[in-house]
Amino acid sequence: MNTLSKTLAVAGRSARAAGYCAASFGCGLALIVLVPVLVYSSVLCLVGLGLLVLPYELRLLRRLADVERDRLGRWVAPVARAGVHGRRRLMVMLSDPATGRDLRWAPGTMVAGTVLGLLGVALFLFPVAVLVLAGLWWLFPAGEPIRLILDAPIDSWGSAICVGVPQLLLAVLLALFGPPLVAGATASVSRWLLAPSAAEALAERVATLDRTRTGAIDAHGSELRRIERDLHDGTQARLVNLAMQLGLAERTFGIDPAAVGPLLTRAREGAEEAMAELRDVLRSVYPPILADRGLAGAVAAVVARCAVPATLDVGELGDVPARIEVAVYFAVTEALTNAAKHSRAESVSVTLTRTRAAVRAEVVDDGRGGAAEGGGTGLRGMRQRVEAVDGALRVQSPPGGPTVITVECPCAS
Repeated sequence: MNTLSKTLAVAGRSARAAGYCAASFGCGLALIVLVPVLVYSSVLCLVGLGLLVLPYELRLLRRLADVERDRLGRWVAPVARAGVHGRRRLMVMLSDPATGRDLRWAPGTMVAGTVLGLLGVALFLFPVAVLVLAGLWWLFPAGEPIRLILDAPIDSWGSAICVGVPQLLLAVLLALFGPPLVAGATASVSRWLLAPSAAEALAERVATLDRTRTGAIDAHGSELRRIERDLHDGTQARLVNLAMQLGLAERTFGIDPAAVGPLLTRAREGAEEAMAELRDVLRSVYPPILADRGLAGAVAAVVARCAVPATLDVGELGDVPARIEVAVYFAVTEALTNAAKHSRAESVSVTLTRTRAAVRAEVVDDGRGGAAEGGGTGLRGMRQRVEAVDGALRVQSPPGGPTVITVECPCAS
């Protein structure tokens, strides 16, 4: 049974490798069309016409390259997505270092992806070809019998069995172990073309740190202003009212001691309300439920309180640093609030998982979609909070839905 499970695992890996090779072959065919179009559009830039179409072609190339970046992690070291260009001017797009890597990757994958991808698929389907050809030996002329891998003629059913079976076994071995090797080679070529150099990685890291530092400072300033506003408008006002009630009770005590009781009751109620508001302010800084129940328990409580019917799927999280817990917790909370207030969703699902490298949260709702930063949905604040811990926030919200918000924060074990 153990041997069978290992064989099935090898066969499954080979099938996945063949699927990767097939996708690489399809991508190579697409680039066979796109690369000449890019060259032609670049020439047309001399007369101005290419300036209109080249940005759209670069966006398409970026989408293809980002798909490849996502797939690389299955076979070699992953490469971070560069992100879709969006509505940028051509010169800004060309100045992006990732665009240069995309343009370097396109002709390389046009050749390597097509050739190696086809080779990987052919190796996976080789046993089928051997079986079919050995069984159809009678279709070939007697003077020119079919010869397969070992160059031995097959001109009868006996030779088809004696010669075809060993060749079929050899083809099966090639199908089991060949596609993963080809897929690894194909992925290595793509990674070599798409991955930034050490200098580029350092420059991009510095730029990212500068941007996230600015975002963290802005988010910190906004948080301080919010806390100050909450304390000033809520807790401070109630404490002032409490002081007035106590002062009035003090003056009334010498005149009408019986009237002091209601004044003290109102003062006690005001003190309780002030403490409740103060707890709310402190909870917004660091929710105590995170310390009590951890990230999984805190998210479960938020899901249970969601106004929209919500489900939660939690994997094994292990020990998560406090700063990561806070960022993920507030991002999920804000996403659920948006789903209830803005999306008109009927159901929401939350998935919380942990890998060796990161904690990942995904919130999916079936609402109307169209969520965008700057639309009053708090997405900008979510991004700033997540990027402050070197995380990433991705929002996919086409008109009509669904909306998928993915939060990924590094959390090396």
